[in-house]
Amino acid sequence: MARQLRAEQTRATIITAAADLFDRRGYESTSLSDIVEHAQVTKGALYFHFAAKEDLARAIMELQSQASRQIAGEMDARGYSSLEALMRTTFGVTRLSVEGPIPRAGLRLATGGVAVKAPLQHPFTEWLDIASHKLLGAVKESDVHPDVDVDAAAHSLVCFFVGTRVVGRSLEPVARQPRRVAEMWHFLIRGMVPVPRRPRYLTLATQLEREARGG
Repeated sequence: MARQLRAEQTRATIITAAADLFDRRGYESTSLSDIVEHAQVTKGALYFHFAAKEDLARAIMELQSQASRQIAGEMDARGYSSLEALMRTTFGVTRLSVEGPIPRAGLRLATGGVAVKAPLQHPFTEWLDIASHKLLGAVKESDVHPDVDVDAAAHSLVCFFVGTRVVGRSLEPVARQPRRVAEMWHFLIRGMVPVPRRPRYLTLATQLEREARGG
C-alpha cells in the first residue's frame, strides 16, 4: 500500500512539473529531461509512468477534462438555472487555472496543435456541448432571448472564453483572469438576456468574479 501511494505521489509530481513547464515554455520547447529536472525525479521514475512526452500531454488534458466535467456536474446537481450553471462553470474553470498549472497547461496544449485521441474529447468540443446545452435550457427558461441562435452563441462564448485566456497569458498575470471572464459575461448578458432579467445576472457575474479571486 505504501509503495502504491508513493508511486501515485510520484506520478502526480511528474504531471504537475510537466504542466508547469508546458504552460510556461510550451510543449515543443519542453524536453523530458527538463521535466525530470523540474520534478526532481529520476528518468527511470518518469519512464515507469510515461513512455513519451505525448503521454504526459494526454494525462494533463484528461485531468483538465475531468475537472471541467466535475464542475459542470456539480452545477447541475445544485439546481441552478441553466444560465447561472453555465456562468458558474466558466468561473469554476477559471478559478482552477488561477490556482494551478494543470488547467493552464491543458489549454495551452489544446491550442498548440497537440493531437487529442479517442476516447478523449477535445476540450473545446466538450465546452461547446456544455454551452449549447445550457444556452438551450436558458432559452426555455426565458433567461435568453428566444431568437438567439444557440449554436452560434455557444461557439462565440467558447471562442471568447478561450481567447480571453490565451491573450491574457501573454499580456497580464493569471490572477487577472476572473476579471476578464466577468467582462466577457457582462457583454454576453447585455446581448442575450432580456432586459428585466439582466440585473440578476450582471450582479451574479460580479459576485462570481469576486469568488474566483478568492474574495
